[in-house]
Amino acid sequence: MPHLHDRPVRQIRAGARIALVTDRADWHSRELTRAFAALGARAAQVALPACAIETGRPSGLAIPGFADGVPDAVVVRSMSGGSFEAVTLRLGILHALRELGVTVWNDARAIERCVDKSMTSFLLTRAGIATPPTWVTEQHAAAQAIVRRELAEGPLVLKPLFGSQGRGLKLIRTADDLPAPADVAGVYYLQRYVAVERDGFRDFRLLVSKGRVVAAMARHAASWITNVKQGGRPVAAVPDAEMKALAVRAAAAVGADFAGVDVLYAADGSPTVLEVNSMPAWSGLQKVNPVRIAALIAGDVMVALGDSRRRGVAG
Repeated sequence: MPHLHDRPVRQIRAGARIALVTDRADWHSRELTRAFAALGARAAQVALPACAIETGRPSGLAIPGFADGVPDAVVVRSMSGGSFEAVTLRLGILHALRELGVTVWNDARAIERCVDKSMTSFLLTRAGIATPPTWVTEQHAAAQAIVRRELAEGPLVLKPLFGSQGRGLKLIRTADDLPAPADVAGVYYLQRYVAVERDGFRDFRLLVSKGRVVAAMARHAASWITNVKQGGRPVAAVPDAEMKALAVRAAAAVGADFAGVDVLYAADGSPTVLEVNSMPAWSGLQKVNPVRIAALIAGDVMVALGDSRRRGVAG
C-alpha cells in the first residue's frame, strides 16, 4: 500500500499551518506532529474547549495558536465529551472552519455520523453495505419486544450509542438482560450478534485514508469483544479486494476522509461492517504494519490542502 503523493505534497508544503485537535499530547499526536514537520508544515495542538466563536474577529473564531486567523488545515485526532451544549459548540467550531474554506479531517458532519452509531448503521444500510441488522429505540418496552421477537434468530448485542474501544458492550440472550433506561442513557442500540467462534474470535480493522486502504490488521481474542483496549491481540493481515472495497465504501457512506472500519466474516463467510470510527487510533495497527501511518495521514492531508487551494484558484 505505497504512498505516491510526494511531488504534490512538496509543491504546497511550505508554511502550511495545521491545527491538530486533541484532548491530550499522546503518542498519536506526537507522531502526527513529527510527520507534518517532515513535510515542512507546522502542527499545533489545539483543544476544542479552548476555542471560541467571536464574531468581532475577521474569521469569527478564536483558535489558540492562530491569533492572526485560522489554520490552513485541521486534523481531528480526538474530541472530549461534555454537556450537550458543550459538544454542540465544539462541533459548531468545526462546522465554521469548513464554512471558512479550511480543510478539516474529519469534518463535523462525518464525526456526527460516526459518533452516533445509529446514524452509521442507517447510512451503511442505505448505501447497500453489509452490516448487522440494527434496532434503536428510547422505549424500554419496545426494546424488550424487539429482543423477544428477534431472539429466535439468535442473540443480540447492546451497545452504547456513543462509545468506543469495546466499552459497555453486552450480549443479550433474554429480555431480562436489558438494563434499565438510566443505564443506557435512555437509548437502546441493539444489533444482531454475528461473531463466530473459530479457535477464538477474530475481526479486522482497516484504516482508510483519501479513498484507499492504507493499513490493516486482524484482532484475535478469546472473547467476542476483540478491541485491543479490551485485550484483543493485533496480528498482521492482508485484506482481499472485497474487504478493501467494503471498507472504502463504508468510509464514503459516512463522508469520512479518514476512518477506521471494523469488519468481520459472518457465519456464511461474507464480510460485514460493524462500525466506522472517524477518530481512530492506530497504535495497534502500527505494531503490525511496516508503513509509517502518521506519515501517510499527514501526506494525504497535505494533498487535500493542495487540492483545496487549486480549486480556490480555479474558482
